[in-house]
Amino acid sequence: MRSRVHGRAVPVERAEDVAASNLFGGRPLEVTVNRYAALAHEPEPVELGPDGPKMWSNNLVALYETDAELVAAVLPRPLEPTEPLVRVNMARVDLPNMAEPLQAGTFSVACRHGDVHGFYDLLMLMSTEGAVVGGRETYGEPKKIGRISLERRGGGVGAEIVGVMRRNGVDLVEIRGTVAEVLEPGPVAERFAFYYKFLLDPQGGGFDHDPTFVHVRRTQEDRLVERVEGSITLRDSAVDPVADLPVRRVVSILFTENHQTQTGTIVGTVPGEWLWPFRHQRYDGLMARLAPATTG
Repeated sequence: MRSRVHGRAVPVERAEDVAASNLFGGRPLEVTVNRYAALAHEPEPVELGPDGPKMWSNNLVALYETDAELVAAVLPRPLEPTEPLVRVNMARVDLPNMAEPLQAGTFSVACRHGDVHGFYDLLMLMSTEGAVVGGRETYGEPKKIGRISLERRGGGVGAEIVGVMRRNGVDLVEIRGTVAEVLEPGPVAERFAFYYKFLLDPQGGGFDHDPTFVHVRRTQEDRLVERVEGSITLRDSAVDPVADLPVRRVVSILFTENHQTQTGTIVGTVPGEWLWPFRHQRYDGLMARLAPATTG
């Protein structure tokens, strides 16, 4: 590969070229593709379902009751509240071609759209940029970079489990417990989540277009299910106010090993004014461009 310095072509070495040439007896490699202009290799189509080969993950899932009026207050139309339930999920996913597992955490409330019951995610933390970008741009998921730890000490009944969702220096959600019972895995289950896809008008004061309303269907196949007896602790944060939905009663805590798939469907659009009061759920506070642009 060559670059020009003061009109003179000079060779440029890239680390990946050097490594690759060493694999082939030190022969130099010719770079023939401008990788910003085209893919060097088109990805092969996936033949084994929406997520390809099965990828198993460890999950710590807690359900707790909170105040009904608080759940109703955080739901944009056309979502409606059902039971006053909050669902917390912390996961460690082994992904191919990654040096470390993906860490993920979700904080959501129960709701419905018509006859479809599911959850609305208020916070989704991911350990990698790729997971954040893909989820936000494809499904409208409110993903952000964060740290999630899921630790287990021991096996079977009596094992100690600790899960923590952390962002901006705050341990937002902490679940601590002990495995009390090993349960029989049930059949493949499905659940739904609801998201809004939108972009902000660069001139301020609104959206580019009416937000898109998305239904996401997830299936879950368990190979291990354990009932956990434990506690849920919420901590306050200015930009991630999970503590505003206090724990009134812990309904259940489960530790599972499972494989999940995810597919999404656009079911329509919603008027921008329905979502505008809730736009801060997707961002850390109200950024300057969320207000109408000024001239001067």
